[in-house]
Formats: sequence, C-alpha cells, structure tokens
Amino acid sequence: MCGIVGYLGQKSAPEALLNGLKRLEYRGYDSAGMAVLSGGKLRLVKRSGKVRDLDEAARLEWGDLAGDSSRIGIAHTRWATHGPPTDVNAHPHVDPSGRFALVHNGIIENYRALKAGLEAAGRRFASETDTEVLVHLIAECYENDIIQAVCAALQKVQGTFGIAVLCEMEPERMVVARRGSPIVIGIGTGETLVASDASAVIAHTRQAIYLDDDDVAVIEPDRIDIRNIFNVPVSREIAHLDWDSKAAEKGGYEHFMLKEIFEQPESLRNSIGGRLDNALSTAVLSGLAVTPREIAEIGRVVLVGCGTSMHAGMVGEYYFEDLAGIPSEVEQAAEFRYRNPIMTDRDLVVAISQSGETADTLAAVREARQKGALVAGLCNVVGSTIARETGRGIYLHAGPEIGVASTKAFTCQVAVLLMMALKFGRCRRLSRDAGADLCAEIGRIPQVVSEVLARNDLIAGAAERFAGMRDFFYIGRGYMYPVALEGALKLKEISYIHAEGYHAAELKHGPIALLEPEVPVVALIPDIPGKEKTVGNVHECQARKSPVLTLVTEGDASVKGVSECQIPLPRVSQFVAPISAAVALQLFAYHVARLRGCPIDQPRNLAKSVTVE
Repeated sequence: MCGIVGYLGQKSAPEALLNGLKRLEYRGYDSAGMAVLSGGKLRLVKRSGKVRDLDEAARLEWGDLAGDSSRIGIAHTRWATHGPPTDVNAHPHVDPSGRFALVHNGIIENYRALKAGLEAAGRRFASETDTEVLVHLIAECYENDIIQAVCAALQKVQGTFGIAVLCEMEPERMVVARRGSPIVIGIGTGETLVASDASAVIAHTRQAIYLDDDDVAVIEPDRIDIRNIFNVPVSREIAHLDWDSKAAEKGGYEHFMLKEIFEQPESLRNSIGGRLDNALSTAVLSGLAVTPREIAEIGRVVLVGCGTSMHAGMVGEYYFEDLAGIPSEVEQAAEFRYRNPIMTDRDLVVAISQSGETADTLAAVREARQKGALVAGLCNVVGSTIARETGRGIYLHAGPEIGVASTKAFTCQVAVLLMMALKFGRCRRLSRDAGADLCAEIGRIPQVVSEVLARNDLIAGAAERFAGMRDFFYIGRGYMYPVALEGALKLKEISYIHAEGYHAAELKHGPIALLEPEVPVVALIPDIPGKEKTVGNVHECQARKSPVLTLVTEGDASVKGVSECQIPLPRVSQFVAPISAAVALQLFAYHVARLRGCPIDQPRNLAKSVTVE
C-alpha cells in the first residue's frame, strides 16, 4: 500500500525524495508529503492528491529543488485508512514542537488507548490518523537519543508498521523500523536510501538490506546500525537487487499493465528456464529443499493466497490432484489464520504472494508453521518477508510488476505451480512418458503466450463491442473456473465495471435471474474437458438475450458460431489452457478500461501490495 522513501547523502534531498515517490506511485495512494532537515530545522510540505501536486507545492514553497541544500529527508504516499485523504492527514506527521517528523505504513491497532493517554498528559492532535499518535509517543519518550526513543515507543505499539523518523536535535540521523510492513535500505556510493519497495532505490544502487520484523536501524552518513526494538544490536546480510531501473519504466508502452502483459513470454521463459529436467521428465526446484521421499510422504497440499494469487492457487489445486494424486485445497489467507485450521506434519502449505509481503498471507505462514506444517513460499520479490520466513520455496523471476492489476505474476505463478505438480507427480504416480509430454508442453508455454498476444487487435475489437456495459458474468468449468474468477477480477479492477466470476454450473442457481440484453457473459470453452457442458450454459444465456463472448480453441469446429463474438486461442492441453485464456482476458480487460478512459495503472482505492489486514 503506502510508499516510504528516505534519503541521506550528498544530493538534493527533495529531488531524491520526489524521484523515489514517483517510482512508488503504482502502489496506490491518495496523498503525499515530505520533510527535510535544513540548517538543523525541519521543513514540511504535504498535499492530498498526486505526487505532481506535492512537487508543485514544494517548488512553490521551497524554490529551486535541484539547488536545495537539504541532504536528509523522508517522504510518503498515503493510502487512507484512518481519516480521509486531506492535507492534514497526509504524512509526514510531526509532534506539536515540530522537532520530530515521521512517515508510517501499516496500522497502529491500539492507537486509541495510546492517544487517550497522551491527551490526558496534555498533548493535542491535529489529524485523524493513527500515525500521529506514534510521533507524539516518540517525542514523549525522547531523552537525547532518537534510537532509544523509537525503541521505547515501539515497545508500546500493537499492530504493523514500517516507519522513518527525523529529529531536529540529531540532524545527521534517520531512524527506520519495521513490523509487518517492508523496509529496504539501499546502500549507495556516498548516499543511503530507504524505501518500502526496492523500485525506489534501484536507480541508485543494487546493494540493499531488508529489515526483519522488529528491526530498528539508525542511518548516519558513514554507517548503518541495526538493532531490535529492545535496542540490542543485530546483524543483517546485504542482498543484491537483480533488476535495473529500466525494468520499472514503461518502455514505450502506454501503460505499465500493457507492457507487463506483453512481457509475459520473457517472464515465463525466466520462470521456466533451467527448471525442466528432460532426462528424468521432471522439474528441478531446488529452493523447495525437499527430497523425493519427503514429497512421497506429503499427505495434503494447502495453497493460501489473496486475490489473484488465490486464483493461481485454485489452478494449482487441480494440478496437484490430477498430476500428483495429492489431496489439495485452497484457503483465502485471511480466513486460514482465523478459523483455527487443522494441520499435521504431513501437510505442505504453499503461500502464494507476488510481493512476498501480503499481510494476510504472511499471517497464514506463521499460523501454519506454529501448527507444525511444512511451509513453502511462492514469491516474485527476492528477499521479501514471506521468502525469508518460509526459508524454502520458489521465486517467480517475473521481473518487477508495476501495474496494480497483476498480470505476469499470475501466469508465472500458474507455470511454477504446474512445475511443482510435475515434480511431485514424478515422485509419486506420474509415468516417465507422461512427465516427458508435460515437460515439452511447459517448455512451449512462452510461445503459446506469444501467439495469444498476436491476437491483440482482435481482442481489442471484441472490447469495443462490450466497453459500454455495466455488468458482466464470467463462467467456466474445471481449469477454466479459476480463470473466470481472475478474468472478472481484472475487469472490475481497472474498468470499474461490475463483474462476477462463477462456475458455469452455478449460473442457474441464482445468477441467471440477472441475465438480460445489457448483461453480457464471457464463457470459457476451449477444447478441454468440461467444454460441452459450458456450451450448454452458453445457450441458456442466449435464451435470456444476454450477449456472449466466448474463448474457444482455434479450429474447433464444434463451437463455430456458438456465440456472436469469439476469441480463438492456440490448441493446448487443460494444463496450459489457464495461462493462454488468462492472457486473453487480461488484454480484454485492458482494452475495455482504455476505451472507458480509466486510470489503468493506478485504479481507484486499490494498492499493489496489501500490507495491512
């Protein structure tokens, strides 16, 4: 969600902060602000709206930013939780003396009790936020040592936080800390950067430190000192960031989402590359750190995730049962934590998260480990919290995903889950010949996706026919059911059209009552098992005068003319069909949103990384 940037170096702090904020705009936000120390005094500017509004306000108030003398500062983009998006509620927040400034991601769950105590001591609050309570608390705890004050304050806090703090009395120090909300420290030449996402520091350095929960770091011009919230020194390794700043740029595309849709052949090659063992007809996934005997002893696979990642898990459920014969189930990550799930040491829990920071999925990881299950992470971001806490898993290698609506992460998640199921199947019941066939098909996935992308103009034409609609139903069976859910999610995320995904058999158990000429249906009927039944559902929709868009297998004569509008897809098996169909639906959603003039990369009310429950 919200974005944090901090800078300490030899360049203009305001310029460095604004550049960092611009790289975090994709995360979703509704206000922005920054604070810098100049001549030992804090200067503050913040605005509701976009980073460009903050940029204009800073230049109006501070003048030429390139020549600004400030060398240390913190900045923030806020996604409103407590209080509406106003100038007053925007970060950074300061204490009444104006000597402390703080930016914060997360939620302080006990802020009401803390606030009541501070008000009883005579402190007055300017905003409606939970964050302002924390900067007051730090000021209250201050005794000539900012790191001691931050540690003392955080010991009283319940909830999640990623913070950066400045103090007038210690003008060459910045303090950062985290619990449940990511903080990365970029180590450059003569400069140090802090951010909630590596994309804000990658233009400056490839060397970074990821803080663990309850780490507190004090950053000075010549050193970084990391402690825990009890002020005890700890050690953290320096990681290498494996992508460059150009990967987070549009590269000539109108939107990040379109760029990332078209990057999928390369992303999938990176996810699949080096992971297929054609000699043994299996997959090589060393990050899982499990032996064939341990795989053979797994009694159940539980896949946990949220949103798009949960939909990928639903495809994975079919893979593990069909290919490996392992009973499998999918859990919404937030539900998993709170419903007291029954776990055994023969269960494998696979936590799926693009960012590796999703709060509900991280909580599910911790609950599963507490109950004795084997836990693996499936993440895109190297060094992310879920990757570190699981200690085993698979990186997607999809490259940075900037658009809020996930595209290449989803297809790479599905491809990796397919390779996991192949490996598990070969350790259990899948024959060598069947494994060889599947290896060959997995290897062709990038080419299949390229063939779907070649139909972009045709899909854009289909979008023109439906862009004016207000409601959609997406239907599918078997492997196409999770894709129907994902397709509907993509449409509602970026076009603001109400869309619902259903198992095709559920249509007549209620939703069919809503069908009419202004309610189109997108039906997924590639030539795989379940097609004939779904074709019957298409006829039911047409009988209610609903316009139908079908995704079909190219050359499948049995569905020729079954609907007034069709998108042909390459012929593939049921195992790869979810990927090719998902790419087509991503393009369809993109073009509908484009035709409606929607802000595709930054849809309202949404954030890229959901780090609060």
